[in-house]
Amino acid sequence: MKERWGSRAFNAGNLIVLAVLAAVTLFPIYYVFVISFVTPEQYYRGGLILFPEKWTLESYRYLLSTGSFVRASGVSAFLATVGTACSLIVTASFAYALSRKRMPGRKTLLLLVLLTTLLNPGIIPHYLLVRDIGLINSLWSLIIPSLTSGWYIFLMKGFFDSVPASLEEAAKIDGSSDIGVWAKIILPLSMPSIAAVGLFYAVGYWNTFFNAVLYINDAGKYPLQVLLQNMLIDSSTALGGDGSDLSLEKRMPPEMLKMAAVIVATVPILFVYPFLQKHFTKGVMLGSVKE
Repeated sequence: MKERWGSRAFNAGNLIVLAVLAAVTLFPIYYVFVISFVTPEQYYRGGLILFPEKWTLESYRYLLSTGSFVRASGVSAFLATVGTACSLIVTASFAYALSRKRMPGRKTLLLLVLLTTLLNPGIIPHYLLVRDIGLINSLWSLIIPSLTSGWYIFLMKGFFDSVPASLEEAAKIDGSSDIGVWAKIILPLSMPSIAAVGLFYAVGYWNTFFNAVLYINDAGKYPLQVLLQNMLIDSSTALGGDGSDLSLEKRMPPEMLKMAAVIVATVPILFVYPFLQKHFTKGVMLGSVKE
């Protein structure tokens, strides 16, 4: 009985501690969500707002009426889609080539890829390289330097190594080429790894900030995260300077605009996770059991 009651007390204590930690973690997110839906009058009254007196979309209408925010959202969407597609093609093809033991120079290439995960040339060499190839102030400067990663190459290589070699041999007997084996057999079997790595790439491109600050000079090409940073510094400047491009006559409280912008920037990525959850589960288990 003592052990049973002690175990219950321990479990109850764990639940209380975890509940408190969950509340502390989720409250800022809840507060951002609530503030983005309150009316300006309720916000100006001050105090801690736990629930809107009247739900309103004024902040979102005001935000989406600005040309700068719409352009920044389009830039981030372009980076997340085109950048992720290009990165997956390069990473998957290179990782598959490195997983084939018959590839000439395979060990040397593996060593070079490993060195990229250990050594970083720094900001200045990166900037000079991007400048010399003529990508300054181009959206491709946010994609090409981040086109692949040594860590993701090794991750996908591990998935490709777990695919039985007999499948490739059977396809070769049927007359398939190396590219055909990769496109028709290896890639469909490796969808869990592709989905997982693709999500990592998409989140990285969607949250692009530092590279945009370095390489982009035109404010019209800023991605969403740079615009959000500008909003934290000066809401009126970030969203349209003197407010001439705003459709609403009354300017919204800057804090409400910031909260609404954070929600708009977060929701697209949150919607992607449920659709890829099953692939994550398969990806974790792939290669863990030998048959």
